[in-house]
Amino acid sequence: MNLNVTPASARDAVYAKLREQILSLELPPGAALSEKEASLAFGVSRTPVRESFVRLAQEGLVQVLPQRGTFVSLIDPELVEEARFMREQLEKAVIRLACASFPDESLEALETNLLRQRESIAREDDKRMFELDEAFHRTIFEGCRKLNTWSVIQQMNAHLNRSRMLRLVSDHDWDHLYAQHKQMAEAIRSRDADAAEKVMKEHLSLNIHDQAMLKEKFPQYFK
Repeated sequence: MNLNVTPASARDAVYAKLREQILSLELPPGAALSEKEASLAFGVSRTPVRESFVRLAQEGLVQVLPQRGTFVSLIDPELVEEARFMREQLEKAVIRLACASFPDESLEALETNLLRQRESIAREDDKRMFELDEAFHRTIFEGCRKLNTWSVIQQMNAHLNRSRMLRLVSDHDWDHLYAQHKQMAEAIRSRDADAAEKVMKEHLSLNIHDQAMLKEKFPQYFK
């Protein structure tokens, strides 16, 4: 992959690609990172790679160990739970707002998303399923004109998202996720705020139950 771009855009492109690889588990927790190898792979100098490593380290996705090297950080269960807790509180509030007032076009976007989720389930496409899951929740925030709140959530989501991706990769039984998303859309359509909040809480509590299983199955990936 040769990034034939300016130095500033090369830095951003390398950062974005490395972050995507980490969040998708293409670069799994604990994987060693090399400035030299990354610069060759991206066709750039070491400088944008080094700057990207620093930026990723600030986000907690990369760890620099003196005398040992640079590694993808292990998933921190405490950070996973803190992000999940914040999402639960904010998403329960936002879906209640959606039940009070939600644009028709946003509801249509949720319905289209659900159709694509069914397609991803049939193909067992974990990466696409994760993207659609994120897009579904983002659409609820967007329909309530709360995209800045969604952006705040994203700043804390790195460890939680890797945990969620690991869950999708490890078990392709995603029907319950689809069912809960469908229930959310139906509750918004019928303006049933109590039902919407209940299913949102259940949906975001799944990660609590998944953690023990994931840590037992992939102990090398967790702090």
